[in-house]
Parts: sequence; C-alpha cells; structure tokens
Amino acid sequence: MTRLSLLITSASLAMASAVSAQSVDPELPEYSPVSGVSGNLVSIGSDTLNNLMTLWSEGFRQHYPNVAIQIQGAGSGTAPPALIEGTAQFGPMSRAMRGSEIETFEARFGYEPLPLRGAIDGIGVFVHRDNPVTCISMQEVDAIFSSTRAGGADAAITSWGQVGATGEWADRPIAMYGRNSASGTFGFFRDVALFGGDYSAEVREQPGSSTVIQGVASDMNGIGYSGVGYATADVRALDIRGEDGECYGPEDAASGNYPIARFLFVYMNVDPNAELEPLRAEFVRYVYSQEGQQDVVRAGFFPINTFVANGDLELFGLLD
Repeated sequence: MTRLSLLITSASLAMASAVSAQSVDPELPEYSPVSGVSGNLVSIGSDTLNNLMTLWSEGFRQHYPNVAIQIQGAGSGTAPPALIEGTAQFGPMSRAMRGSEIETFEARFGYEPLPLRGAIDGIGVFVHRDNPVTCISMQEVDAIFSSTRAGGADAAITSWGQVGATGEWADRPIAMYGRNSASGTFGFFRDVALFGGDYSAEVREQPGSSTVIQGVASDMNGIGYSGVGYATADVRALDIRGEDGECYGPEDAASGNYPIARFLFVYMNVDPNAELEPLRAEFVRYVYSQEGQQDVVRAGFFPINTFVANGDLELFGLLD
C-alpha cells in the first residue's frame, strides 16, 4: 500500500478518535520557532480553506516575518495542476485527490503528492434563519438536491411541506444553492449526501462557499450546502437524522455522529528521497501545533488530534 493510500484509508479511524467539539488536544505541542526560516510560498486550491490558510499564514508569519505567503482559492480542482506545474507549494483541497489526479502527478515526478490533514470540516445544510424545519434525513437531503435519488426516496422533494413544514411554509417551493464542479465541496457532497448520484439541474451553482450562504440568506425558501466556517447569523444549519433516529448537527462532526464530515487536506510535492526544506517543514509543524489547531477553531472548523498529527508528521519525515 502506498503512503498516500495508507493515509487516506486511516481517515475513518482517525476521525472517530478526533477531539470532541472544538477543543484543541492538550497533547499537541506548543510551536517552537527555529532560526533561518524565510522565503516565499504560494497556496492555490480550495475556496473552503481560504480563511484557514490565511489564519495559518498569519500565525506562521508572526514567528517568521521574512516569509511571504500568497493564497488563491478557486476550487480544489485547481490544486493538482498548480502543484504539477510548480506554481504553488501548497494545494489545499476539501476532498481527497482523485486517482486520475494522483496518476498525472506521479507520471511527472515518480512519486505521489503528500497531503497533511489539518482540520475536520462539517458540511452544513443551511436554510434561512426563519425556516421552521430543524432536522431532515440523508435520504431527504438527496431527494432535494439530486435528480437520481440514489438514497432511495420515491419522489423528488420540491416543497418545504414534504419535510415537515406546516402552515404558510407547507407549500413554499424549495430553492437549492450549491457549488460548481471545480469545488471539492461539490464532489464530496455528491458522493456522500447524494449517495454518488447526480445533482438536480435546478441547483443554482455558486462560485464560492460564501456566495452559497449569501444566496440562502437572501432567499426565504433557500437551502444550500457549505463548510460550517462560512455560516452567518442569517442562516441556520439543519440537523441530520442518524440511523439511530437522533438528530445531529455539524458540531457533532468530530465525534463521527454527523454524516457529512471530512478531513481538509493541504497537498504538497514532497520527494520521499529528500529532506523537506525548513520553510515548508516548519509550516507543517506549525499546523500540527497548539497554535495551528487554535487557528482551526477560529476558522470555524474542528481540530485534529495527536493521533492524526503524529501519523502525518511521520509521513512527512518530521516526527521527532
């Protein structure tokens, strides 16, 4: 098994053992800066990780003011070509790289790209704050957003009354907002919430996570999916009904009870036969420190634990 596939296949175990809620694992180390770190870094990739990459960069530069980091978020699909072409050192992705992307990278360099798993994200299914619906099932999510209903629903859900709304809300039509196909969130939500099916043609594709939230906030009938870090006071995340009949919100992502949760990755071009240079090595160490994971909490995501951190540091050749 390759080092990348080993890392990805351990994801469910690592997530199940992740620190609950948004507390930072006390076993993670405080970051200790070293001398001689300077230079320029470019990050190209996921829009979902824009805020987090910014916080990590600002925190890192407090220790290393001679470092410049440029961040561009245009979707996870832009990360692999940027790494292959050498226009970026970091490729943030809100989904794992596809096999075809890994193969293209490996054909160029002879080894696979290496991801760090810096945070856990719950994908919220957001509605307008005045919407009376509070909890729906995964099958209902699928029947709202998909054309295929691979989750097993008998019919498409097109009105709020079909998911329990009453009174004036019962006949209100549902307006769906989502991401475009360049987005890792688009692919992840399709694979998990749509059970691998196809999106409805009625979903209004948006260029970014914030514009999904803006669409729902300005549309009383709206529903949309986005990383929880982009939530505002004008929207509310629906709980998702689990197989046990209980309703779980995105805050339960780290415990494993909320079903639409994922690791957030930052892919890098790391030659397995060479030592990682100090600039990127220290950035990786910063991400897996108390400070780096406190940045994760500030960005609205969920921190990883020592088990995940040490597993990744070992793969990067940085475990002391």
